[in-house]
Amino acid sequence: MNEKKKVFTTAPLPFMGQKRRFLKDFKEALKQYPANAVYVDLFGGSGLLSHTVKSVYPDATVVYNDFDNYSDRIKAIPTTNSIMADLRELLDDYPKDKRITGQVKEAVLGRVASEPGYVDYITLSSSLLFSMNYVQSLDELKANTLYNCVRKNDYNASGYLDGLTIVRKDYKELFAQYKDVANVVFLVDPPYLSTEAGTYKNYWKLGDYLDVLDVLKGKPYFYFASNKSSILELCEWVETKTGGENPFKGAEKKEIAMQMNHSATYTDIMLHKQWVTSYSL
Repeated sequence: MNEKKKVFTTAPLPFMGQKRRFLKDFKEALKQYPANAVYVDLFGGSGLLSHTVKSVYPDATVVYNDFDNYSDRIKAIPTTNSIMADLRELLDDYPKDKRITGQVKEAVLGRVASEPGYVDYITLSSSLLFSMNYVQSLDELKANTLYNCVRKNDYNASGYLDGLTIVRKDYKELFAQYKDVANVVFLVDPPYLSTEAGTYKNYWKLGDYLDVLDVLKGKPYFYFASNKSSILELCEWVETKTGGENPFKGAEKKEIAMQMNHSATYTDIMLHKQWVTSYSL
């Protein structure tokens, strides 16, 4: 008997912007799309959308654009777990969620610095830095205030990327490769407007965001945004005032209210549209 594969409902390693809260709606919407399509995840991020498609449609071809090198972090999980085990021992008697100072801080930094190979500083950040902060180097870690938020359990991503076609390309190059492929659906989850964009250097500005809309023209898609970008309102304005094409016209929309803190909220948005009226199932 074949062992049932684990279906992840959240990314196995920390990643800002993963779409775990949309998974229920995403799975439901997938029922409108073919089981044997080619799904191209242009901004793959943590791979959670790609993993979900493959779990729902095992026979689909799912192309995961790992531009943020998430698969390298997954490969490094044994090293990460080893470091975490040593940190748990170093901080065993240290107060939980308290600032790490003095000799204990030096010992923590020394253990991290002693690792000879690749170190996943983003994952370590979730155990050593204040919530939602992360670093990508030892120097950055040393420059920050450390806190004892060390995770108690090991990380496990067994099977998470199984069956995916993993590539690492600029999204425009990947789109050009697949735009004329029959039965293709694009997953489009670009970085938020005016925010750091991982390995896409600098900030994503309005022009970058508008360039992404080119991939939606005449193609079935899932598109993710937030009301902070106002991109939907802009496209509606262009359509109304200039007669230009609105790529979101006729798309189905789901919204989820997000709470950043006690006084700040925003809305995450998922839109999907079947530009092709029928598929070969």
